Amino acid sequence: MPKRKSTAPNRGFKVADQIQRDLTELIARELKDPRVGMVTLQAVEVTPDYAHAKVFFSVLVGDPLETQEALNQAAGFLRNGLFKRLHIHTVPTLHFVFDRTTERAADMNALIAKAVSSRSKDDDTP
Repeated sequence: MPKRKSTAPNRGFKVADQIQRDLTELIARELKDPRVGMVTLQAVEVTPDYAHAKVFFSVLVGDPLETQEALNQAAGFLRNGLFKRLHIHTVPTLHFVFDRTTERAADMNALIAKAVSSRSKDDDTP
């Protein structure tokens, strides 16, 4: 009899994606904390047993640390909202983490632009 492929990793990605979509909607429509401004959820990582989920976010306006504190305080409220929307046995405990990837990308772009401009100045001098 042929072995069945495990669909657990694929299911984990689907659950994480659904959590990201639902959390985006919950934060935008139902979370009334003034410390949470314009938040973008970048990614969600769910543990294999679905007990915990790391939610990576970035902030357009506002203090990232204050926003992270507010989101972690509202994690229970958001988890309850997820419980009503998701149809899985275990709704994970949410842990919000500020994602610095966009800041790092902007810094790298600035360094590259600086290097290119200094190289072009070096090429222009005889």
